[in-house]
Amino acid sequence: MATHKLIQDLNNLLTEGILSQEDDDLKAHETDTWPLRMVEKTIGHVLEGPLCVIKPANTAEVSKILTYLNEHKVPVVPYGGGSGVTGGAEPKKESVVIDVSNMKKIIHLDEDNLTVTAQSGVILRDLETYLKQNNYTGGHFPQSIELAQLGGLVSTRSSGQFSTKYGNIEDLLLGLEAVLPTGEIIRINDVPRRSVGPDLRHIFLGAEGTMGIITEVTLKTFEETSDRWLGAYTFASMEEGLKTMQKFIRTGWNPAVTRLHDPIEAERSYPNYVEEGESILLIISEGPEGYAQTEGRALDNIIQANNGKPLGEKPLIEWLEKRNKTDELEIFTSQGIIVDTIEIAANWSDVATIYNEVLTNLKKSVPEIMVASGHASHSYDQGTNIYFMLGAMPEQNLTEVRRVYDAIWRTVVETTLEHNGTICHHHGIGKVRAEWVPKDLGSSYQVLEKIKQSLDPNGIMNQGTLIPK
Repeated sequence: MATHKLIQDLNNLLTEGILSQEDDDLKAHETDTWPLRMVEKTIGHVLEGPLCVIKPANTAEVSKILTYLNEHKVPVVPYGGGSGVTGGAEPKKESVVIDVSNMKKIIHLDEDNLTVTAQSGVILRDLETYLKQNNYTGGHFPQSIELAQLGGLVSTRSSGQFSTKYGNIEDLLLGLEAVLPTGEIIRINDVPRRSVGPDLRHIFLGAEGTMGIITEVTLKTFEETSDRWLGAYTFASMEEGLKTMQKFIRTGWNPAVTRLHDPIEAERSYPNYVEEGESILLIISEGPEGYAQTEGRALDNIIQANNGKPLGEKPLIEWLEKRNKTDELEIFTSQGIIVDTIEIAANWSDVATIYNEVLTNLKKSVPEIMVASGHASHSYDQGTNIYFMLGAMPEQNLTEVRRVYDAIWRTVVETTLEHNGTICHHHGIGKVRAEWVPKDLGSSYQVLEKIKQSLDPNGIMNQGTLIPK
């Protein structure tokens, strides 16, 4: 279909002013916060950008847009806050971007049932501020809280810094409204639990816009806590810290924050508290009056009995102040330095092996690596995640930047798969991880393909994201 005719039809179909082909709008939607693209732009690479950007204000407008685009087989990329780091919201030049940022109404706070309903374009920080004004919290605190929108958090299976207590986004999501690629509007009502076939929320959780566009979500809320306990400890090694975390979590204690930083990160971020080679464990417990102090005492006994050296509250106070700083990413990528994070998850029996082998293999296979470190920040009875933080200095040309970037990712992901881990914990698959999805899902991958084919028969939604092209 001719571009001129497509734009003309869309303008005739839509509310005036919600479609833009202005250079600034196209440039703002040419990618998300993908570190690879940030470095490429530093050395002069120019991205294509989409065909146009449409900013609907409600579900009906999204339905109207998708009905038309599906009929004419036009590729679509849903766009939220742009805080994704894996290229999941990066369009091709023939794509139409549907930006939900104008869908920013907080619809209803249900204080009786402890839920809040809001449009998908609401920024998480705005929702949390609103809840706090009413003496509630959402319990979800990812580092991207200032930028991330609710639809994007659901679409990438987000995890927050307080997840051990409150759960991940799939634990917080009660219901949703979405528009299928064909334009049909569907709603999954919010109830505490249902046993009516498969849980259909999970078609959209983690789908990254490939199954439709989420327009509204209903999330759990919690009464604000009145009790908090903070504690930090050092361990002689990362492995010793991991074993101790496993012990107190399997015993039944679930502190809101449980972060174990390896010696490299400990020395970089907490040099006044650690000796060379030590890891640092940060813990926050919170709950109703008396709960946190009780949990804190129990945790302190277990940790010290397993060789944890207590440091008091100060490291936690420092972490709370600086935990959402992301300015280093732009500082380093603007110098042509690859700075990225890769978060994986594994069972307790495998996670230390993955951590050690990833760092060893990176040194062997990527000589350009400047730093490689890791921390565990989201833990469960069965295992934990490792959040690898990586920096490398490639030669400043497009070929070398891409070669080094690919070598880093391939090393981390394939080492993880070799030892029974999963390639993604909470940042989403995007385009960078897509090629490994079939291997990660194994024989169940065909189910994902069949769902995609059924819901998106013309294959218009977010091509190349989640499902390899």
